[in-house]
Amino acid sequence: MNGINIFDLKEFLDKKVEQYNTPDFIPNDPISIPHSFSLKQDREIMGFFAAIFAWGQRKTIINKCKELAHRMDNSPYDFITGHNDADLKKLLDFKHRTFNDTDLLYCIDFMKRHYTTSDSLEEAFFPDKNMDVESALNYFQIYFFSHPDAPHRTRKHIPSPKQKSACKRLNMYLRWMVRKDNKGVDFGLWEKVSPGQLICPLDLHVERTARKMGLLERDKPDWKAAVELTENLRLLDITDPAKYDFALFGISIEEKCIIP
Repeated sequence: MNGINIFDLKEFLDKKVEQYNTPDFIPNDPISIPHSFSLKQDREIMGFFAAIFAWGQRKTIINKCKELAHRMDNSPYDFITGHNDADLKKLLDFKHRTFNDTDLLYCIDFMKRHYTTSDSLEEAFFPDKNMDVESALNYFQIYFFSHPDAPHRTRKHIPSPKQKSACKRLNMYLRWMVRKDNKGVDFGLWEKVSPGQLICPLDLHVERTARKMGLLERDKPDWKAAVELTENLRLLDITDPAKYDFALFGISIEEKCIIP
């Protein structure tokens, strides 16, 4: 961030956070999917799928999530914890880009096993309060694929920092579940990790804006780049760096990187 006036940058980005971190953001974003449910577990489940599906056009992502919810009778937690083999036939032939019914059925199986011993997916990421986000994402991948019959093809949908992935979709999911403010967008359902520990999701739009603003110099959009960006955002707000996801994403997709 050499040569950048950090006070001017903070003032500008804080205004953009206020502009985009509003209920108006919800309808056209995948976060609208978990917002259509009230039960905590339904929000966790559909938030997970909405995040995992989040590549490509947002309208398509939202429609595929609605299709999946419909196949689960619009009661995903009840479906996952109470389904029988015949019910699973409703999920066959589901597909979103490279995510297919093999991947879906394993996700359903994992969640059923997890919810047998826990009432929240939070424990799947944070089994205790002493884990940072990097450790949590590495743990989650190991835990998620701990079943001996886990399909190898599904691994590409659940990356980890250990593999040097930026884990943009999982970091977005954690933002949804952990951040809590009075704006009504993120849910703040999980409390084992603080918002200050979150890593900013590094998607193409955020990366583009961050580079133009001098917030990111690393040439590869990998885990180290996500950490670099987040560390710079912590200079602007150490307690809630991931809130700037709204600003960086909004500037890119709504304003085509119009930066003063």
